[in-house]
Formats: sequence, structure tokens, C-alpha cells
Amino acid sequence: MTQKISGGCACGAIHYECNVDAVVMMNCHCRDCQKANGAAYAAIMALPKAAFQIRGTPSYHGIVGASGKLVERGFCPSCGSQLTFKAEVLADVIGVQAGSLDDPSIYRPDMDVFTSSAQPWDHMDPSVQKHSHGPPL
Repeated sequence: MTQKISGGCACGAIHYECNVDAVVMMNCHCRDCQKANGAAYAAIMALPKAAFQIRGTPSYHGIVGASGKLVERGFCPSCGSQLTFKAEVLADVIGVQAGSLDDPSIYRPDMDVFTSSAQPWDHMDPSVQKHSHGPPL
């Protein structure tokens, strides 16, 4: 059953919705995600871009990712909450940070990616598939 996926920033200036199931849910352990999140990994829910609606305008910070392609992280310019993740290599999806979901309990990771960069103190769920680099495309 398709569930409504919604979330937003801490101050309420930005809110998003999607009425289509996630394409994939993944924990990204790359160093860029670790630095951007200040944590062991980024919990990202990838949604079909065509079904994604957002109210408010995030600011974006872009870098060149491991693929050699542009990766952009969207955040609220008012409160700084990190919300979205766009990767040129995955042009049809937009990622949302699981912590920004109105109901983060719906997040169930399908995979851990960039496990080659995972920290030794990060205890990953052994039942979740692992990829030493990016997600299989």
C-alpha cells in the first residue's frame, strides 16, 4: 500500500510531500555524508522526483561525488536543517534525509552504501545488503 511521505525542516519554513513509495532507502557511509551529517552515515530515502512536491526553497551546496558527477545537499536557509539530496548520476530521484520525515519510523534501509568508508565504531545491521561503493544502478 502506498503511503504518504512527508517531512520538513525544524522551523517549518520548508515542507515536502510525496504520494509514491520510495525507490530505495539507504544508509550512505561515504565521507561526504559523514561530514555533512556529523554522523556515521546519512539515512536517505530516495523518492521519484516527478512525484515530489516541496513548499519553500532550500539552499543547495554542491560537490563532485565519487562518481565524478555533481551531488547537491539541500538545507533550510533559516534553520540549517538538511533536507534533500540530489545526485546527477540519479537524475530521476530526489533523496530526503530520514531524520526530516514527519514520521521517521517509516524509514527501513534496503542497503548500506560506501561501506568501504564506514567507521569501525558504526555497527551496521547484518541483515541489510552491503555495497562497498555506491548503490547498484
